[in-house]
Amino acid sequence: MNTAPPVPFQPYDPDFATDPYPTYARLREETPIFHSAALGMTLLTRYEDIRAVLLDGRFGRTLDYVTPREEIQRKRREANWTRLPNYSRYVRVNLLETEGPDHSRVRKLVSSALSPRRIRELRERVQSVVNTLFDRIVPAGRMEFVSEMAVPLPVHMISELLGWPEEERHRLRPWSAHIVRLYEKDHTAEDESRAETAASEFAAMLDVLADSRRAHPQEDLVSALVSIVDGGDRLSRDELIATCMLLLNAGHEATVNGAGNGLLALLQHPAQLEKLRTDRSLLTTAIEEMIRYDAPLQLFHRFVLEDLEFRGFRLRKGDVVGLLYGCANRDPQAFERAEEFDIARTPNRHLGFGTGAHFCLGAPLARLELEVLFGTLLSRLPQVRLEGGPTRHRAGLVFRGLEALPLRWD
Repeated sequence: MNTAPPVPFQPYDPDFATDPYPTYARLREETPIFHSAALGMTLLTRYEDIRAVLLDGRFGRTLDYVTPREEIQRKRREANWTRLPNYSRYVRVNLLETEGPDHSRVRKLVSSALSPRRIRELRERVQSVVNTLFDRIVPAGRMEFVSEMAVPLPVHMISELLGWPEEERHRLRPWSAHIVRLYEKDHTAEDESRAETAASEFAAMLDVLADSRRAHPQEDLVSALVSIVDGGDRLSRDELIATCMLLLNAGHEATVNGAGNGLLALLQHPAQLEKLRTDRSLLTTAIEEMIRYDAPLQLFHRFVLEDLEFRGFRLRKGDVVGLLYGCANRDPQAFERAEEFDIARTPNRHLGFGTGAHFCLGAPLARLELEVLFGTLLSRLPQVRLEGGPTRHRAGLVFRGLEALPLRWD
């Protein structure tokens, strides 16, 4: 039994950022499981393999709950967690990064606060925010979609959900951008410094907000989570901060990148755009296809929790397995006409929000935001088109999104 073969893989190359899918197709066909020395992980490319790992208890987001406490402390010292104390405290141990009983406990408590009813009740507010953005932009006849529409919407909505003070909302977007930058393998020491500052400032502000909600509860998520902490239901102060930080980061990235990637796909497929204009009942399936076709989250990883064999290859406890969601979502063994953009595709079991125990808690909010945004865009800007010139994608392997998307409709 062999280890996965080494393969040169350069996901931070500008050409890969422009269009990773030809590379993905070749990897799926030639080396569906391979090792990248540069990334320090074994990567999976095919849908069924990735889904199998996501549902297999021998793989997890952390080794901590199968590791003696002394070894955990030693590894954290070696990884120099003390260099980034706030980032490590709130980002490296949030709901996304935990397993076992701790994960189940926190997820259950957060799910009760982030209920379907609470999300449904946000629809009117989402529509109001979207209308306000369009009211300001429509008369100009053109816009840069990412900065003027895709970014403000989720910031507004996460702010509303958390109950963040109006005068402090401008800080959320930079905080989120600085924190998630460290998920990419090519981050720098300067990126680390920014992320640590952002985590520290967010935590300090949330402490102030939590104290305010204890004295004066409101209909927001922080009030609901504070009541869980104070009620003795085993959600700690650090878990409250980590959860809110995760909602900011994950919710923001999913909507911004999903909106930009999705609109670009629509504009590059005019027949599909016209089909959606004609039949708005396709909006729900169109959103799912946008997420499948050009996934906002392209890679996630799991640790191997015990020595094992997977698809004929040897994996050892502690190995890192990279799950190429973006590649899996174009797998022809899982999707008919996988390279085609089809807004009526059904079923559509894409991996854009993961699956299993770590399925994205913020998926319902992201879907709601995208549905309202695209429904309003179709109504308010029937002649929308690309301004011209090449579109620019940010270099990255974990998140895939546009730097800018210039549009016009005059």
